[in-house]
Amino acid sequence: MGARGTPATAMVAKAKVEHRIHEYHHDPAAPSYGLEAAEQLGVDPAGVFKTLVAEVDGRLVVAVVPVAARLDLKALAAAAGSRRAVMAEPADAERATGYVVGGISPLGHRKRLVVFLDESMRDRAAVLVSAGRRGLQLELAPGDLARLAGATFATLISPV
Repeated sequence: MGARGTPATAMVAKAKVEHRIHEYHHDPAAPSYGLEAAEQLGVDPAGVFKTLVAEVDGRLVVAVVPVAARLDLKALAAAAGSRRAVMAEPADAERATGYVVGGISPLGHRKRLVVFLDESMRDRAAVLVSAGRRGLQLELAPGDLARLAGATFATLISPV
């Protein structure tokens, strides 16, 4: 897979979808991985999305939301057909996805996970998501991301 290769980058390359990989120097002291990515790459944070893992009815699900927004756990639970969701333990998220926290991609998970994408990304030409490690972002069209992740669009953030 090369020096920058991850299961996520391999997946988009194999699928032959249009994408770009952006690499930057990750500062371990950065308070927010997603906002750090936007700042380091000089892009609008509204187009950068973080991948969060939550537990709904005993199963792990993935939520992809804007880096500057907060995941609404009730909205995620509703999207997953349940009443309650809680954030997954970091170790559980890492074990299920095969990625470290701060570098979890919505693509290429070790286990098959249900993925939900926040509705706010649907009308964007392209979005940035983690490519599978800290300091590596993947830029692609939301429709391609949804198709590759087998994801569903849903409202996952609270109105500001």
